[in-house]
Amino acid sequence: MQKTLQTFLKKLNISRDLLLLLLIGGFYSLGIFLSNTFVNIYLWRQSGDYVTIAVYHLATNLFMGLTFILAGRVAKKVDRIIVLRLGVTFLALFFLCVLLIGDAASKYNFLLGSLLGIGYGFYWLAFNVLTFEITEPDTRDFFNGFLGILQSLGGMVGPLLAGIIISKMSDNIGYTTIFTISFTLFILAVVLSFFINRRKAEGTFYFKRILAERHHNKNWKRILHAHFFQGMREGVFAFVISIWVFVVTQSEFALGTFNLVLSGLSAVLYFIVTKFIKPAFRKKAILLGALLVYFSIFIILFEINYLLLIIYAIIIGIAFPIINVPYISLTYDVIGKARKAGEMRIEYIVIRELFLNIGRLVSVIIFLIAVYFFEAERVIPVLLVMLGSGHLFIYLFVKNIYLGSSPKKEILMKEQITDEKNR
Repeated sequence: MQKTLQTFLKKLNISRDLLLLLLIGGFYSLGIFLSNTFVNIYLWRQSGDYVTIAVYHLATNLFMGLTFILAGRVAKKVDRIIVLRLGVTFLALFFLCVLLIGDAASKYNFLLGSLLGIGYGFYWLAFNVLTFEITEPDTRDFFNGFLGILQSLGGMVGPLLAGIIISKMSDNIGYTTIFTISFTLFILAVVLSFFINRRKAEGTFYFKRILAERHHNKNWKRILHAHFFQGMREGVFAFVISIWVFVVTQSEFALGTFNLVLSGLSAVLYFIVTKFIKPAFRKKAILLGALLVYFSIFIILFEINYLLLIIYAIIIGIAFPIINVPYISLTYDVIGKARKAGEMRIEYIVIRELFLNIGRLVSVIIFLIAVYFFEAERVIPVLLVMLGSGHLFIYLFVKNIYLGSSPKKEILMKEQITDEKNR
């Protein structure tokens, strides 16, 4: 059996480093999807207020943006594996701190958000650069396809499994269990990183030069503005909807089911959209997806119950692939045609992520100011209508992007870079 597997991998020209990176990506996906949504609920159970959750996300986005800049510099000057290892280590440290702090976690919300943001920043910068360096043109489709499967499975199984575990166990034992599993998965990812060959780097980190490039390259400026408004929508929606699901149902299992519906539909639609949306229809697809994302808000705006929330999950599960697939491809085309894209790919990625995180930060700050002056239950629907329009602004900026009749992509730009997440 082992010999057959080795022969199969040899025919596909799949290296040990590629398989190790896939395993690390798989452990990351399962660890994050298993616990990350429920950290919000864990903090909510302890504090019962939106400000605690918002400050946690404020710290996450602030430190993720700052860490991306630091990680880019380290990746350009030192070693990509060191950056990856730092990311996974900080993520493991985050879950360890959640476990150790326990019932006082809501009091340390800024610290926990900072650790998570640092982990995200180091991990995603390194993972994206390593994906480019470790994969070859003939193995890249295998890598992306298999990683997509792992991420989809993590998105579907992780939250549902966590919901079942929490609902079946008393007090906080369920939360302790899923945070322990996530901590263990990240420790395993750290161990695996020691088996990947070191990849030392040389060169200068031209952050300011590529940041200033937006004054000379209109397409680059437009795509950065689009990412800022994408972040404006993501900042608040990253936690408000999951809290609403829990408040309505008082059930972690119901929240896991909500995420299962969302991730399951997205997985199917990502496959369909990738097959059928051609470059000529990208902007129309982005507009359609943006309209669906925005108007889905009104389903849960005036009345909230679990059925309406599930309908909302179905619509955004369909809408996000319609907008994200062409949007990501267009982003990579813009970077691929930018000045010195191959040589300065790290700088372009860092600055793109920086604008995205600035948008998220602004969104959370607006939320905090609003709930300080007004009652949360009354002002949140208004904020969702305002900030939820972010994806419509994406279309307003990308519709004026013109790349010529035959866009030339850098090999790196085929890679899908997630906040995923953010996320």
